Amino acid sequence: MRNTSRILLPLLLLSLLAGGCIPSQSQLRMEQDMQELPRRLAELERQTIGRTQEQGQELGGRLDALARQQAENQASLDTLRVDLQSVNGRLEDSSRGQAQLRDEMRLLRDDLSLKVSALEDRVGRLEGGGGVAAAAPGAARPVAAGQGSPEALYQRGLDQIMRQNDFAGGRQSLEEFLKNHPNHELSINAMYWVGEAFYGERKYENAILQFQDVIQKHGEHPKAASAMLKQGMAFEALGDRRNARVIMEKVIEAYPLSDEAKKARGYLDQWR
Repeated sequence: MRNTSRILLPLLLLSLLAGGCIPSQSQLRMEQDMQELPRRLAELERQTIGRTQEQGQELGGRLDALARQQAENQASLDTLRVDLQSVNGRLEDSSRGQAQLRDEMRLLRDDLSLKVSALEDRVGRLEGGGGVAAAAPGAARPVAAGQGSPEALYQRGLDQIMRQNDFAGGRQSLEEFLKNHPNHELSINAMYWVGEAFYGERKYENAILQFQDVIQKHGEHPKAASAMLKQGMAFEALGDRRNARVIMEKVIEAYPLSDEAKKARGYLDQWR
């Protein structure tokens, strides 16, 4: 009996294998592979996403670094531009200061020449009126050289204002000079001294307008800085310190190397 069962059992197993009832080893491995496949796919997808994020972060970091470098380069360029503008401004101020100094020296020379001419006129009048060889009564007195010249008229008005404190008379002489000789090289000086005469007469509004005429028409002339400074003083004399401050600040800004700018700083320091 036992021998029979030993023979039938293998036959039964063979028949089951042949009929497909018992899975083979390859089928079991295939099923395991099929079950493992989703996990592997999920792991692969996770690794892919991780690498993509790392690459994205790395790219973003590079872009940020490039943006920072570009911003730093732009800042450096802006700084260089500001420095260049500052250097150009200093050169322009230096050139303007030298030109202003030359003009002031020329005007000083002209003023001294006029004073010498005026003295010569006075000496000539004295010699003609009471010298040793005096002229006979009724004889015509010689006219001194340059007595009726535009320069003499200008010098007369200047003397009336500066030496005689005859502001109204000096202003009239200078206004006559400007009317008859509007294009004379001393016309700008005459315009300025008309404003000084108004200031001496305490007609401060008229002085402000006259100085403004000098500034607007001849802003590059050396007298323009003096006109602007005196304009600020006229506002102060009127009790308008706010506008006086504004004018003094404009003097410093427009003519930073001039003596008038130093005086304007002194006034601003006093008014603080």
